Amino acid sequence: MKTDLELKSDVLAELEYEPGVKVEDIGVSVKDGIVTLNGAVSGYAEKLAAARAVKRVAGVRGLAEDLTVEVPESARRTDSEIAAAALDAIGRVSTVPEGSVKVMVRQGSLTLEGTVEGWHQKTAAEEAVRHLAGVRGLTNVIKLRPGPVPLDVKRTIEAAFQRHALLDAQQLQVETEGCKVVLRGDVRSFMERDEAERAASAAPGVTAVENRIVIRI
Repeated sequence: MKTDLELKSDVLAELEYEPGVKVEDIGVSVKDGIVTLNGAVSGYAEKLAAARAVKRVAGVRGLAEDLTVEVPESARRTDSEIAAAALDAIGRVSTVPEGSVKVMVRQGSLTLEGTVEGWHQKTAAEEAVRHLAGVRGLTNVIKLRPGPVPLDVKRTIEAAFQRHALLDAQQLQVETEGCKVVLRGDVRSFMERDEAERAASAAPGVTAVENRIVIRI
């Protein structure tokens, strides 16, 4: 088991390794395996990249992300310009039905609303806008349209876990409550936890996933 000092060293190394992250602008502290990031970054995409890098590090038990976004003058846009750019970007995604997603922008923070058929469409809309210049924050509250739930949705998700190279399916439990899935069990890293949630979300008929998986050290 790594000490907090060793874990901090690994986190700093991974942040430096991550493209698009200026590690010199980010402060890192670690206590009992929980990593806290603070400081300022130049955009929402850098903020995401920093969190993604920390989640890859073995031994991280938790992440408190307290980064602020300070958009440089050259990349600043009005809320109207960000909204227009977001709608244009989403409109270019062939898998997202036209008019299904609405955008709201306030002080550079972007909110996605609307209703789509599947989780892949909700994710595609978010991925289309997260790198836009001027965006300081992003909230995705797009809803999934309820549909018929396959009788074997639990088995479908468990089979997906079995196929996944990163996951130990025997350590994961799947419960279903109508269109909602609850995940339990334990994994070795944040990355595995996120992958389990992604795999469950992709199952036909699933509209919500409650991730109760814990990270074992």
